[in-house]
Amino acid sequence: MADSAPTTIRKVVSLALAVCVDLSLFYASGFVVTHSVFGHHVRLWISAALRCLALTAVCLLTLGDIKPLLIRLITAHSLLPAVFETGSQALYHEEGQCGHTVDVRCWLLCTGASLAAALFWEITIPDTDEAAAGKERKQKARVLFVRVLRLYRPDCHLLIGGFVFLSLAVICEMFIPFYTGRVIDILGGQYHPNEFISALLFMGLYSLGSSVSAGCRGGLLLCAISAFTCRVKVKLFEALTKQEIGFFETIKTGEITSRLSKDTTLMGRTVCLNVNVLLRTFIKTLGMISLMMNLSWKLTFLVLMETPITGLIQNIYDTHYQRLSLAMQDSMALANEAVSEVVSGIRVVRSFNTEKHEARRYNNRLMDTHVLKTRRDIVTAVYLLARRLTGLVMQVVMLYYGRLFIQSGQMTTGNLVSFILYQSNLGDDIRTLTYIFGDMLNSVGAAGKVFEYLDRKPQVSTDGKLKPDQLTGHVNFHCLNFAYPANPSKTVLQDFSLELKPGQMTALVGPSGEGKSTCVSLLERFYEPQDGEILLDNKPLKSYDHSYLHKKVAVVSQDPVLFSGTVRDNIAYGLADCSLDEIQEAARKANAHDFIKQLEKGYDTEVGEGGGQLSKSEKQRIAIARALVRQPQVLILDEITSSLDTESENKVQQALARCPNQTLLVIAHKLKTIEKADQIVVIGGGKVEERGTHQELMDRKGSYYKLVNRLFTESNPAL
Repeated sequence: MADSAPTTIRKVVSLALAVCVDLSLFYASGFVVTHSVFGHHVRLWISAALRCLALTAVCLLTLGDIKPLLIRLITAHSLLPAVFETGSQALYHEEGQCGHTVDVRCWLLCTGASLAAALFWEITIPDTDEAAAGKERKQKARVLFVRVLRLYRPDCHLLIGGFVFLSLAVICEMFIPFYTGRVIDILGGQYHPNEFISALLFMGLYSLGSSVSAGCRGGLLLCAISAFTCRVKVKLFEALTKQEIGFFETIKTGEITSRLSKDTTLMGRTVCLNVNVLLRTFIKTLGMISLMMNLSWKLTFLVLMETPITGLIQNIYDTHYQRLSLAMQDSMALANEAVSEVVSGIRVVRSFNTEKHEARRYNNRLMDTHVLKTRRDIVTAVYLLARRLTGLVMQVVMLYYGRLFIQSGQMTTGNLVSFILYQSNLGDDIRTLTYIFGDMLNSVGAAGKVFEYLDRKPQVSTDGKLKPDQLTGHVNFHCLNFAYPANPSKTVLQDFSLELKPGQMTALVGPSGEGKSTCVSLLERFYEPQDGEILLDNKPLKSYDHSYLHKKVAVVSQDPVLFSGTVRDNIAYGLADCSLDEIQEAARKANAHDFIKQLEKGYDTEVGEGGGQLSKSEKQRIAIARALVRQPQVLILDEITSSLDTESENKVQQALARCPNQTLLVIAHKLKTIEKADQIVVIGGGKVEERGTHQELMDRKGSYYKLVNRLFTESNPAL
């Protein structure tokens, strides 16, 4: 109730003000008819356009937003007298009731008819949900556009400099047509050398100033765009690296790389350049209108009648163009995804001889993009045709009335030439204003995708603060229930409980897909369990500082990932203050020091992309060294011995044995490794089926005994 009273008052004030403004214009149009050079019907249509613009401006200023019903009512109310009089003259060759004599009865009649027409339209053809959705999309686009502008704040000095030079370029450019007309008048009348030279001199100075200022403006804005793009790329990359592992399992790599490479560049260039064009065109338009009003205010009002028509055409174009542009971005992301999949899995493609199939799939994705691009180009072509036809018609009308004004002595030939030059530029600028505003809304479609990732909060929090000086490495899995985000209906772990004690080696065994690697992923906090929790030294795992946790809990997987760089960089990965002695000591423990010294540049040897210059065994040992150099309290070895020979495996086991207080979790397929474990845990169906030493479980003759007898054979020595 408190909010309704001010709203009602605002509506009443808006209505009263609109009635006063409209009645004033309505009566004024009748009084000026005898003094106007325009014909009766031309006067009616100019009056209708002015009334429509005035009523729209009043409603926007007082109400803030105009509903479609009110827009239809204003349009019908403003145009109805002109339509009625024009129709009466065309059909009956006589004036109607609202002819030269205007009174309040005519105004009330038009108002009632307009209200009835608007209500009839509202009842028979109500606003569609699509139109409402389009308005909502535009509102979201405006919000995104403001966010993009805020990201330009560090480059404000460049933008201010660009704006200053932009203003100078526009001011200089505006006076060139004026002096062109002056030259024509001087040449067409009595020739005065001093005036002629003065006019040419000013034309040259304004041209030079416009060119220099435009060049400085472009340079400053390009610098701002470059800095903005780099900054947004870094922000987006940081946001992506903070997401949980489940995010990367559901989002395709091609889509992520497309957002990072293309969309960040697009949002930077398009938005900044569009703002540049918008400001330049707006300042230039205001200046040219003022100069044109000095030359001929009558022709100026005639030219401005083109604006609402251009705005309507532009609005229709923007709606279709934005929809097709967004569809094209998604289609191009799918095409990039297809390329990324093939490049990353080229060995599989080659082994299954599916090169032609993948080429056809990529071609289909490109054809989808091509179809969307063709449709967008057709829409653009139709828009350009309609826009140019509108400008051509306006030029013909302007030349016709310009001839009449010259004959009546209201203009000179030079003034008309200047006006024509201004009009040609003004028409382009008005069309540019309507186009560029819509294009800015289109360009933030790319920004929306970027902000979607920037705003996304990772489902696995990294906000823990706990960093104790001493950590024993006691781990407790307590009543865990877990399902992967990509397949939430399939429960991997059910009421899972397990204890890992410091100084002990625990081996997880069981058939594939029963939850062994899932335990490792949860201990690394790649995922968050749906129920239960993991305790480290009796404190929840999520309460520990992210960097601290991953230094104290290290994992080595079966297929290790190395990064481009040297061997030294890969072993010290993530450790800024790691010395060469520490790196070499970790390499010795992993039995990697000897083969590293034999490389061409030793520890400074480049490993290639993904470690492609090394064998699988060498990559495995470097990965072990990378884990050991951190001196972790909890070390996880996920089937690492499958790539090691017997000698390397023995040396790694001996190195690990020299860390008596370390908690060691092993997933291994070799019986020799499992037999040495202090605790063997058999996992089946997401639960702990058995636990104990090797001898205890063999004596029990349960699940572990069956696994050993079935899988540890000469023909299949791996579990």
